[in-house]
Amino acid sequence: MSEQLADRAAALDAADELAGCRKLFALDDATVYLDGNSLGALPAHVPDRVADVVRREWGELRIRSWDESGWWTAPERIGDRIAPLIGARAGQVVVGDSTSVNVFKAVVAAVRLADPSRTEIVVDATTFPTDGYIAESAARMTGKRIVPVDPEELTGAVGPATAAALVNHVDYRTGRLHDLPSLTAAIHRAGALAVWDLCHSAGALPVGLDEHRVDLAVGCTYKYLNGGPGSPAYLYVAERHQGAFDSPLPGWTSHADPFAMTPGYRPADGAVRGRVGTPDILSMLALEAALDVWDGVSPAAVRAKSLALTDFFLQCVESYVPPGRVECLTPREHARRGSQIALRCEDAPRVMSALIEKGVVGDLRRPDVLRFGFTPLYVSFADAERAARVLSATLH
Repeated sequence: MSEQLADRAAALDAADELAGCRKLFALDDATVYLDGNSLGALPAHVPDRVADVVRREWGELRIRSWDESGWWTAPERIGDRIAPLIGARAGQVVVGDSTSVNVFKAVVAAVRLADPSRTEIVVDATTFPTDGYIAESAARMTGKRIVPVDPEELTGAVGPATAAALVNHVDYRTGRLHDLPSLTAAIHRAGALAVWDLCHSAGALPVGLDEHRVDLAVGCTYKYLNGGPGSPAYLYVAERHQGAFDSPLPGWTSHADPFAMTPGYRPADGAVRGRVGTPDILSMLALEAALDVWDGVSPAAVRAKSLALTDFFLQCVESYVPPGRVECLTPREHARRGSQIALRCEDAPRVMSALIEKGVVGDLRRPDVLRFGFTPLYVSFADAERAARVLSATLH
């Protein structure tokens, strides 16, 4: 069976239209890297770009680079490059700050956009912890009540009291994909605003923010977008809301005339309102360079390969791994699956440590979940087959 699956992997790789993207990354054949859902691999050309920023733009031009090297406009310029990857028109995405800070901006701004009589903020009960912490803080600040709800029960939970709902597009632990179009529509039918966290979906599957009339969205750039450790996050503000978008963090760079240095705050037009302080230029320009790997790549092609990779990996796991040793937590249905596979496994910490020692890098969610992220731009079908084979040997 292993020879058959290895041959199948070779055939799938030979037919893969994205196979050529792998050479754009700093990867070696000794390691199967399946943790791009935590930290994306380094695009090979980024170090030279960062070196130029440090040596020439900072070292030689110095302060002149804010104008001459385009540092000042980087948050909007890079936002416009991310926009097509999340289904947004230009002028609606601004890059900067962390995901946590942008979640805070988005939730508070959503509440301020909503009818003041509404008393509740619905939050994804399965969310990554930070989103929950931030939402609770936003609720205290705005005088609202937090209502945790499983996304599968959200349609019946939102109502006349809901001001906004914060939902993860893909569950970080299980890889479950939530139905953004239908949940956004349900939130809108209730008269509330939809805020989506795209950390585990952008760069792995089509999102369609404009098409589905999402109100606000946030996401990180260091996972499937390969921006580097701690690379700045982004904030999407739908064009129809920009005029009334009231940020809880009105920093000087979002002022209509930032260099006037006036004591009174007057917000800029457009997505610029989502800015706060001075942009983190080194990591921001590393991200800008990293986005070059997306030139000519469609989210639809990425999604097709993602589903094929995860289907094939599950087939290999079922063929190789002894029955009963792992349980798949990720939905089998394509419409409910992100771009990772989560396997519940007894003694998971030891198993993941052993896998990493053998060159298969995934990650662990305590106490018992092995996570394997499939980044279609650089993960091959041969990688998937090898990972399942090594997992089987480890469990045996």
